[in-house]
Amino acid sequence: MFFPYKDDNPTDLTPTVTVGIIVLNFVVWIVFQGAGSAHALAHSTCVWGLTPGEILRSLPPGVSTPLGQGYACVTTGHPNYLTVFSSMFLHGSWFHILGNMWFLWLFGNNIEDAMGHGRYLVFYLLSGAAAALAQTISAPHSAIPMIGASGAISGVMGAYLVLFPRVKVHTFVFIVIFFTTITVPAYLMLVWWFLLQFLGSLPELGGNSDTGGVAVFAHMGGFIAGLVLVKAFLRGDFRRAEA
Repeated sequence: MFFPYKDDNPTDLTPTVTVGIIVLNFVVWIVFQGAGSAHALAHSTCVWGLTPGEILRSLPPGVSTPLGQGYACVTTGHPNYLTVFSSMFLHGSWFHILGNMWFLWLFGNNIEDAMGHGRYLVFYLLSGAAAALAQTISAPHSAIPMIGASGAISGVMGAYLVLFPRVKVHTFVFIVIFFTTITVPAYLMLVWWFLLQFLGSLPELGGNSDTGGVAVFAHMGGFIAGLVLVKAFLRGDFRRAEA
């Protein structure tokens, strides 16, 4: 297992949008999700999480999905299309939000630098929407709500692969109970990450719907969207500068 902790990629612009997205995610987590308290977490997940079967109207009203601790989401038969965007600002645990926000900070500041603030915000939201679409198509009858910023962040990572493939990324590597640090080119870490998502999707492609609670198709959809969209959002004076 690896975990990147910094890259050798300076920026010119102050990453105000990246910081703003991070702050907004934490505000939602603490204020609206009760920092993980059972009732607030369940309520926010059911109301503002994206449920594929409800979005596509492939589920009847009254389908119940247990969330644990006596809570459950029940389909209403009235899809809320705003959940395509609201779901990307919700999280399921402290580990979930901290991990996502760290990856966003690590890679997002450089993509914001390459695109400019406004273009980057639109790109981020479109990547998240593409991730939601990919997850919805992959599980059109699912009653399980999807939450998390990782689909949008996957788009940022896809953009990073296109723009900065050879930038050095410093990474913690965990082997059983030992860990060390290594420095690898960004393309190696990002391609390896995408491969893990693809391997994680194989059970579902084989007919097993259990992917361990991870929306791997959202990750892959967001990543591919980032690869495809990135050049359309670059600011006119952007110049690549890699070590």
